[in-house]
Amino acid sequence: MVSTVNVPKTMRALVLLEKGSAAVKEHPVPEVGDDDILVKTVAVAQNPTDWKFVDSGRGNPGSVIGCDWSGHVVRVGKNVSTPKVGDHVAGFVMGSTFPDSGAYAEYVKTPAELAWVVPQGTLTHEETATFGCAFWTAAQALYHPKRLGLVEPPAKVTDEEWLYIHGGASAVGQFAIQLAALSGYRVVTTASPKNHELVKSLGASEVFDYRDSEVVSKIKAVTRDSIRVAFDTISLQESQSISAAVIAPTGGKVMHILAVIPEATARKDVVREYTIIYSALGRAYTYATGQHASAVPEDRAQIVEFLKKVPGLVKDGQIKPLPIKLWEGGLDSIPAGLQYMKEGKVSAEKIVYRI
Repeated sequence: MVSTVNVPKTMRALVLLEKGSAAVKEHPVPEVGDDDILVKTVAVAQNPTDWKFVDSGRGNPGSVIGCDWSGHVVRVGKNVSTPKVGDHVAGFVMGSTFPDSGAYAEYVKTPAELAWVVPQGTLTHEETATFGCAFWTAAQALYHPKRLGLVEPPAKVTDEEWLYIHGGASAVGQFAIQLAALSGYRVVTTASPKNHELVKSLGASEVFDYRDSEVVSKIKAVTRDSIRVAFDTISLQESQSISAAVIAPTGGKVMHILAVIPEATARKDVVREYTIIYSALGRAYTYATGQHASAVPEDRAQIVEFLKKVPGLVKDGQIKPLPIKLWEGGLDSIPAGLQYMKEGKVSAEKIVYRI
């Protein structure tokens, strides 16, 4: 038995048809398991991974696209005590992979423990939808004991310690700056000059232009060459090179969000790894290309514990949503938004749609 309101059998969803092709069509509303909730989506947000799954051939035909969502609970499984039907909740799912999971739809299913309840009177659905892939990635990279393992709020680091974040104006970067500052770290970051004030307003102590030929020496000077950990939110060869170069002579660790490029640095004293947030969902998956990933229970456990803190951080105003570019037209307009992002036109803001 589930607690529920009236829910149709089918819904409109943006479905992956084949490599490079997607369309809005009628799709089955996901069945709710004993530990799941079903959410009527109100707003969804866009990430680079959304268009990349469509174009790369990794996505599975017949699956629903999209990761970031905000909405109201309309059905709960028999083991679920919270959230309740009617609650405003938000979360993250793996799009373009499963027929019964994906954000770009009128309904989305998720395990209850992977959703967080938005405190009344705090954020709109559009704002809350930005707390998905980028937010979770920042929390995993910074706080998971097998990633950077930093001090997690409400605790704070006791001594002055610098953290380098490459790409401070990216979606992941903006959340990482806020979280690191809450943890008491001094953040030095890079961004285009037009975004310097934005990243400072989020808690960065110092910011430099990543295009500056002297960026590494300037970062080392302002931090007294003391950086032991870095988070590269861009993870192309240049950013991987800079992120390794700013680490102190005693060595340290860099966490990337894309695969490590070995030739980006010759340093052997810097541990370089990458994090994939899909592991936090605790569900095995297989790409259309045949690559398989097993479930990682410890990654899910880490994000579940972190999500318990999020309502309090939001209620106290300690975490701000990303700047929003509201894209009109709902589900039918998402392909145009994906193309816009693919063309590199998104900067320091999150595209959000109302469903």
